[in-house]
Amino acid sequence: MIRFSHTVFALPFALMAAFLAAEGGRGGFCGWGKLFLIIWCMVWARSAAMTFNRIADAEIDTRNPRTAARAIPAGQISKRKAWVFLYICAMFFGAGAYLFWRPLGNTNIVSLTLSGDRPITSIWSWFGYGNYWPAVLAVPILFFICLYSYSKRFTWATHFWLGASLMLAPVGTWIAVSPPAGPVLSAAPVVLGLAVLLWTAGFDIIYAIQDIQVDRREGLYSLPSRWGKQSSLWISRICHSVTVTALLVVAPLAGLGGIYLSAVVATGLILVLEHLLVWRGRVKLAFDINGAVGILLAGAGIGDILI
Repeated sequence: MIRFSHTVFALPFALMAAFLAAEGGRGGFCGWGKLFLIIWCMVWARSAAMTFNRIADAEIDTRNPRTAARAIPAGQISKRKAWVFLYICAMFFGAGAYLFWRPLGNTNIVSLTLSGDRPITSIWSWFGYGNYWPAVLAVPILFFICLYSYSKRFTWATHFWLGASLMLAPVGTWIAVSPPAGPVLSAAPVVLGLAVLLWTAGFDIIYAIQDIQVDRREGLYSLPSRWGKQSSLWISRICHSVTVTALLVVAPLAGLGGIYLSAVVATGLILVLEHLLVWRGRVKLAFDINGAVGILLAGAGIGDILI
């Protein structure tokens, strides 16, 4: 039911933001504890949101030939089990958010010992950074990314809602890593988040081209179903053009250099290729190549920070 391969759309930008936000926003390695919590929260938040999407769209997916084979419509997983999994994901996400807040110096809860000697390591002591923001924002963020699943029922901006959900990966990571030593928010993660928002909206518009007839029949909102294929593709091209511009702006804001800028140029070429593939009718392949964008940019950005 959960496409873990789709994690490459958001997780790389969260990891890049973790390195940008380290040392109070000066950049560097944020530490293994924070890095673990970022990955932990990303996995569970995304799994919760995707599970909720599958539950919300189960009846519509049944009537769509492209999605009828998904786990719930196909009867492989019941809605009840999906709800249980959703609750587990939400609980684990909330626990990870709390561990950023746990006050420093608390008594250790989990210790490993050998032959009755004093503890050789304390897992609990890895966490607790005095940052309450992740715990405060956990519920609103989870609510926002899950509500996306209903946005297609009332707004044509559904693609941008999805983009805003992925935008929370770099922005939320900065908020989790930078305080209390650094600022809660800064221009670099906001502009990077804007790039993620527009990049995601652009490729989601392309993806929605496959379901124009289904969306019109079901009364669902999407730009392709409302404005048609060609007009929607122009909106997608504009989104991706602004994406590359925003990625270039990130460089001076975050102090990134040649390695990152080379990746931005490569990203621009990938997006051009994506739209050429759509022009040739290869919509599915055009969507899939977006998986390389996050990995490329995050790898180059982290490398630039460390080098």
